[in-house]
Amino acid sequence: MASICVKMIHSTYESGEKGSPSNPLKFKNQDYKKLKNALFSQGQLFQDEEFPANLDSLGNLEETTEEQLKEVQWLRPRDLNPAAAFIVDGLSRFDFKQGGVGNCWFLSSIGSLTLCNSLLVEVVPQDQNFKDGYAGIFHFRFWRFGKWVDVVIDDLLPTLYKMPLSVSSRSGDEFWAPLLEKAYAKLCGSYGDMIAGNIPEAFKDFSGGVNMNYKLSKNQPDLFDVMKRAFQCNAMLGCSTFGGEKGEKFFEEFGLVDGHAFAVTGVRQVESQGKQLKLVRIWNPWGRKEWTGDWSDESALWSTVSSEVQAKCLKVKDDGEFWMTMEDFCVYYEEMDICCESPNFVDGDLGSHWICSETEDRWEEGKSAGGSDSETNEFWTNPQYRLRLKENKGGINVLLSLLQKPDEEHRRKVQYHLMGFFIYKVPPEAPGGWLPSSLFKSASPVCVITFAKTRELIESHSLQAGEYLIIPCTYMSNMTASFIITTYSKEPVKMVRGHQ
Repeated sequence: MASICVKMIHSTYESGEKGSPSNPLKFKNQDYKKLKNALFSQGQLFQDEEFPANLDSLGNLEETTEEQLKEVQWLRPRDLNPAAAFIVDGLSRFDFKQGGVGNCWFLSSIGSLTLCNSLLVEVVPQDQNFKDGYAGIFHFRFWRFGKWVDVVIDDLLPTLYKMPLSVSSRSGDEFWAPLLEKAYAKLCGSYGDMIAGNIPEAFKDFSGGVNMNYKLSKNQPDLFDVMKRAFQCNAMLGCSTFGGEKGEKFFEEFGLVDGHAFAVTGVRQVESQGKQLKLVRIWNPWGRKEWTGDWSDESALWSTVSSEVQAKCLKVKDDGEFWMTMEDFCVYYEEMDICCESPNFVDGDLGSHWICSETEDRWEEGKSAGGSDSETNEFWTNPQYRLRLKENKGGINVLLSLLQKPDEEHRRKVQYHLMGFFIYKVPPEAPGGWLPSSLFKSASPVCVITFAKTRELIESHSLQAGEYLIIPCTYMSNMTASFIITTYSKEPVKMVRGHQ
């Protein structure tokens, strides 16, 4: 399906600015081009001192025993297959399968990324190979807390008995996915630091885009239309199954993996037995283990649709991908995430330009970390932002994002604070700059975003014309942390920081 979504205007990036897509920051100050040229001229292969081929870079792999760790070898793709290639016939979700590291959230997100070429070429520079100028060095790009970064790696991959320890090539000769995983492991601190996570985290790091979460249930009348718009907008879609007893029950009855992340790779409305049915296509990053219920690969229901639909949709192959009805999707899956460069998919207004503006700030203990109790004088010490809207033509016109920026380098050691934000309507008599508590003692907020211990909170709003005060805060007072607050709006607005 062709993309017809209008891209978002990034007011945060000037052309060629450091940290922009065209000029990413150099992670660990490693310059890919300079390193590669020097290595090639000297006839050497890269060995990355910043992410060395040792147990520290592997980290804590919960499913790997001490005896197995002693047998781990770091081998280059050419050691595993003399015919090793970076890319063979394009990039596809069927090029790879999950290995022994529990990072399904990341690999399912890669599967979604392969369907979004404009994002894919940003993350995976495709002019890399094992032939021309090969020096054992590769690089990938990720969006990290407001800036794009370029991550350099060597191509030494962890193997156990000469088999990849983590993600592997399905064909055995295509290595872009294992190398992409290694680059992200370096960004996270180690392979072990990638274990357990949520799809929005990877989606955000692949795009810097807008991520919306949808809790699934039987009562989702408009969700299929949202999903169709998302694919039109070149978005990434992912979903996850229930954990615990409920997930185990579905696993036993219908072959679904419990507590697992999947990619949503397509939607289609078909006619079957005189009725219109809504179908959803889903992919398991294991590269196997599929749904066995209605509309699964070998379901007799496929005989009730036209041969044209069968030819386009049905693929009886153990590749981890399958179809199911929208109704079953909302019963057997717990939640879905959609991430896109633009929020156009949210309300169906595909022709609007959204404008993105980001500001980095910090809660400081004893200074600007007043907590969430709006009845106290400390609450008003939190950072304040003024937002003025000229009009509302109806529908959603503002999205607000609050993203915590951790100081810890290792991903699994990061502890996020409970955070949220309040939105107040600014009274006409209010002065400019920072506003004291006296102006709001008797006022109720227009909205209070539910507090959550998460990396990012994002909410959509339909706000009337006027001026608003945005107060981001942690639930408890005196919690020190950095954050990025971002507005997405359909008209030019400016978030003005009020200082005490």
